[in-house]
Amino acid sequence: MIASRILLSPPDVGELEQKYVLRAMQSGWVAPAGPDLTAFEEEVAARVGAAHAVGLASGTAALHLAMVSWGVGPGDVVPVSTFTFAATVNAIRYVGATPFFVDAEEESGNMSPVLLAQAVEQLQAEGAHVPVIVPVDLFGKCVEYDAIAEVASSAGVRLLSDAAESLGATYNGRAAGSFGDASVVSFNGNKIMTTSGGGMLLTDDRALADHVRKLSTQAREPVAHYEHTEVGYNYRLSNILAALGRAQLVRLDDMVARRREFRTRYRALLADQPGVRILGGADDSGDNCWLTPIVVDPAESPWTAEDLGKAMEAANVETRPLWKPMHLQPVSAGLPGLTDGTSERIFDQGLTLPAGSGTSDEEFARIETTVREVTAR
Repeated sequence: MIASRILLSPPDVGELEQKYVLRAMQSGWVAPAGPDLTAFEEEVAARVGAAHAVGLASGTAALHLAMVSWGVGPGDVVPVSTFTFAATVNAIRYVGATPFFVDAEEESGNMSPVLLAQAVEQLQAEGAHVPVIVPVDLFGKCVEYDAIAEVASSAGVRLLSDAAESLGATYNGRAAGSFGDASVVSFNGNKIMTTSGGGMLLTDDRALADHVRKLSTQAREPVAHYEHTEVGYNYRLSNILAALGRAQLVRLDDMVARRREFRTRYRALLADQPGVRILGGADDSGDNCWLTPIVVDPAESPWTAEDLGKAMEAANVETRPLWKPMHLQPVSAGLPGLTDGTSERIFDQGLTLPAGSGTSDEEFARIETTVREVTAR
């Protein structure tokens, strides 16, 4: 008999979510906007410490509308993490700007502040217009915001934080989603909390929030008839999905704690393995532990990330390679950047391990057994 498949990060929903969604449906607010959406925005903003929040169809939509609102467009160059999911870079290309890929730090895989400073200095010296920097909180660990914010401030450049993976994490005691001129979070189905699909823009800038909200509803002017003075988008989060998100937000701390428990158990499993490390460093205290990414140096370890991935697949456990750097993607051919091989090496040697908060103890025991079988070789 084949054991049921263990997924990387499936949605963790239950009775509370059913209660919230049913209540929203029974209220009659099935249309896109409604009281649950307003409440969800207020609750997430309060959670991260931002003044304003706008619920949207995805984190990608939030990135896109922030850049539209700031007038980012053709002729602009936007430094961005190369070690990320395609959505981060796609949003830059939607507005016609040119992504400039910045490589990663070895320990965390996050954008290197040193390379970022070099990149911005180089671009501005060449006369390029750099309106915004887009760093990414990788796998739920915040970037070095102090250093990156200093680069942005010194260069007179906006900072747009892609916190799609890091809701519930902190940096120096401050919540992910509260950094920069604006931040975006994702509620996609595989994230630490979900609205099925969805995202949010968070900012202290009321004018930005108001404009993003307007753009997200087809840029309708506040008149009785349909009047439009600019191009808009159908990007608003629905009231029903916001109700699901409100229930998930209530449970967020517990879901983070469960994933952190799994991270601790992975650390114990891998502690004596030469050449093996958990990407992000030894301190998980500020991370949301969304997933557990490991890096296996084949020069030191008797087994490889590929070996473990194959063993997991044989046990019907989902794993996944780490993000393939965007500067290596065929769609990015010819685009500029400043890379030093760090993200390429992490990609070649990395593997993402399951850490879903809904994973049962029995399921995780199966994962542990498989890891032990590989590490005992």
